[in-house]
Amino acid sequence: MPLYAAYGSNLDPARMGERCPHSPLQTTGWLTGWRLTFGGEEHGWDGALPTLVQDPIDQVFVAVYDVSPHDESTLDQWEQADTGLYRKTKVRVATMTGSLVVWTYVLDAYEGGLPSAVTLGVLADAADAADAPADYVASLRRRPCRSTGL
Repeated sequence: MPLYAAYGSNLDPARMGERCPHSPLQTTGWLTGWRLTFGGEEHGWDGALPTLVQDPIDQVFVAVYDVSPHDESTLDQWEQADTGLYRKTKVRVATMTGSLVVWTYVLDAYEGGLPSAVTLGVLADAADAADAPADYVASLRRRPCRSTGL
């Protein structure tokens, strides 16, 4: 099965299990040479959307899942890859047991804009659920955001 690297809400194994029940968590690791950022504010209902951009001095914590063909189709719909909002790209993940080539979703929009506080909370909670290092989770919680007043 193809391997998928989750960096957003799908970091949370329970959430991913609900969305893609036939795609187990394989491992966690780091996308080195990439950074988590936000963009496409005009597409999000409450602020900018999470994405990745290449950055030689940064890294992003990810969860790697074995994705079944049926779940891949479901995930494409969930992440709106079927509409062109996100596109799939291949990346290399560094894990405790070696390097893996996987695919992930990258927003097909310009970088910029602030995510909502709700979005950052979801990302931080998902990273925490995936056993990301405490400093990584804390850095997500400290990022600038905008309040939606919800």
